[in-house]
Amino acid sequence: MVETVTNVLDDSELQRILAVMAHPDDVDFGSAGAVAGWTDRGIEVVYLMVTDGDAGGFDDGITRAEMAALRREEQRAAAKCVGVGDVRFLGYPDGLVEATLDLRRAISRVIRQVRPDRVLMPSAERNYERIYPSHPDHRAVGAAALDAVYPDSRNPYAFPELLADEGLEAWTVREVWTTGGPVANHYVDVTEQFDRKVNALRAHASQTGRMGDELPRMVRGWLSANSRAAGLAEGRLAESFQVIGTA
Repeated sequence: MVETVTNVLDDSELQRILAVMAHPDDVDFGSAGAVAGWTDRGIEVVYLMVTDGDAGGFDDGITRAEMAALRREEQRAAAKCVGVGDVRFLGYPDGLVEATLDLRRAISRVIRQVRPDRVLMPSAERNYERIYPSHPDHRAVGAAALDAVYPDSRNPYAFPELLADEGLEAWTVREVWTTGGPVANHYVDVTEQFDRKVNALRAHASQTGRMGDELPRMVRGWLSANSRAAGLAEGRLAESFQVIGTA
């Protein structure tokens, strides 16, 4: 897996990565290929899903509570496809997420528990070229997660109850990667991880099961466009990110 920009942390500097996402399947659409490469190289990746995706799916025959339980299991199965075993859920209602202090505290708690070097999150910015990445939940989670990285999780006087009541000391995240935003300044070659990315997406059967063979064609099209933007060789596939330093 080739990373096309050099102003990022080297693998030797990475022990843990935390992916904070709004819904089950967000991490797989945006970055499952990169995640597979990281875990292959021995980097621990932890997923934090803010909602259970209870407003998703197409089946009127099951309750929203049943959908939430199903989507949690689908995300755990998808995570296994790319080498992730630690998947956590905050249980916020799908479609109603706001970047509140409570959400910032909840994400800060997990940052202090996991102590990641890098945090992956959705962009807080609206993408006017492609509307789908800019779901309100994505933007709210991106805003809250970025605030949790700075200043909340690194400041021992922010949410002092996390230290006083739970023994969670402040932690400084060294790097942030965002997905789905209007700006990309970093591309990861995921050609060798393409099949695993598709398998992870297929694990979200309640969302992708109706797509059949269109799913890999669609994903290949996106990744091919990213590869061309990155200047990679013909036939390569890439995921796109905006990398933000926090030092």
